[in-house]
Amino acid sequence: MRIKNLNLKNFRNYFSETIIFGSGLNVLYGKNAQGKTNCAEAVYYLCTGTSPRAKRDKQLIRRGEEYAEISAEAEGRYGGVEIYAKITENGREIRVNGNKITRNADILGNLFAVFFSPHELRLIQDGPDERRRFLNVSISQLSRPYYIALVRYNRILEQRNNLLKEKNLNTVYDLLPVWDEELCKYAATIARQRADFITRLAPVAAEFHSKLTDGAENLKVSPEKKYAGDEEELKKRLFNELSNNYDRDIRLGYTASGPHRDDIDIEIDGADAKLYASQGQTRTAALAIKLAEVEIFKELSGEYPVLVLDDVMSELDLPRRKKIAQLSGDRQTIITCTHAERALYGLETTKIKIEGGKVKR
Repeated sequence: MRIKNLNLKNFRNYFSETIIFGSGLNVLYGKNAQGKTNCAEAVYYLCTGTSPRAKRDKQLIRRGEEYAEISAEAEGRYGGVEIYAKITENGREIRVNGNKITRNADILGNLFAVFFSPHELRLIQDGPDERRRFLNVSISQLSRPYYIALVRYNRILEQRNNLLKEKNLNTVYDLLPVWDEELCKYAATIARQRADFITRLAPVAAEFHSKLTDGAENLKVSPEKKYAGDEEELKKRLFNELSNNYDRDIRLGYTASGPHRDDIDIEIDGADAKLYASQGQTRTAALAIKLAEVEIFKELSGEYPVLVLDDVMSELDLPRRKKIAQLSGDRQTIITCTHAERALYGLETTKIKIEGGKVKR
C-alpha cells in the first residue's frame, strides 16, 4: 500500500498544503516545531480514526479556525482509495471513496499504517495499558470483528463494574452470571486473536532485534497468559475465572481479571525489559517490535502497510540509522528528521522540506 498524496487544511499548524509522496523512502525534514510530526499524525488519523497525540479531535484544528480537513489518495492491492475527514468543534465527518462513514469500525482496514515515534517507548517502559493499546490498534486495523468485540466488551465491562458497586448483594449475585455470559463471548474473541498475533509477531521481532544489535542481544516477546484452545473453550475458561472470583471483585468494586488486565512479557537476554532495559535497549526493542508489526501486516493483509517513523533517527547511532533505513526501504516509508540524514545517503529517497507548516519546494 502507498499514499500518493496527503492534503491538510487548517490542521495543526497547516493552513493549506498538499504533500506528494514517492513509493519508497520519503524524508520529511526541517527544524523542530515546523510541522513534520503533524504530517505523521494526519496519516495515522486517516488509518485509525484517532490521533496518537490528541485526546480530543478539536485539538487538531488550527488555532483561530472553525474546522480542519485531512484527506489522502492511496493505492492498495484492491485499487485506489480516497479518505477524507472534516473535524469541527462539535464532531467530525469521514468519507471513504465519497461514502459517509458513521462507525469507527468502517474506517479501519482502508489504509494500513504502522506508526513509530519516541512516545512508542512507552510500549516497553510503561504499564500494561500501553502494551494492550499496541495490540488493540494493530489487530483492529487487520480485523474488524476484533474491533467490534473490543468495543462491546468494554461497554459490558463498564456495566459489570457498575453492578459490583451495587449495595444489594442479592441483586449483584443474581445478575453477574448474566453479564458474564455476554462478557466472556467477546473476551474469548479478544484473547484468541491477541494470542495468534503475538505468536506471529514474536519470532519476527526477535529476528529484527538480532539484526539491529548484530546478534549481541536476544529479544523474547510472549503473552503474560497462555490462551490455548478455540474460542468456545476460552469462553468457558474465562467464565469460570470470573465466577470463582465474585467475592474478590465485589470487595474491590471492579473486575480484576479478563483481557482488559492482560499484559505482554518482553525480555532481553532473559531479563524483564520493563525493569532492566537501558534507554538504548528500550528503543531498539520497541523498533524491532514495530518492524515486526509491518511484516505481520504484510502476512495477514497481503500488502505492506505504510511505515511512519517520526523522529526515530535522532536517538540512534549512525550504524543503526543505516540499518533502519535499509530495512524500511523496500516499502513506502515516511521518515521525519531535522535534516537529510547521513544514514540515507546512497539510498533513493523523496526529500520534502517542511518549514512553518509549509512544504518548501
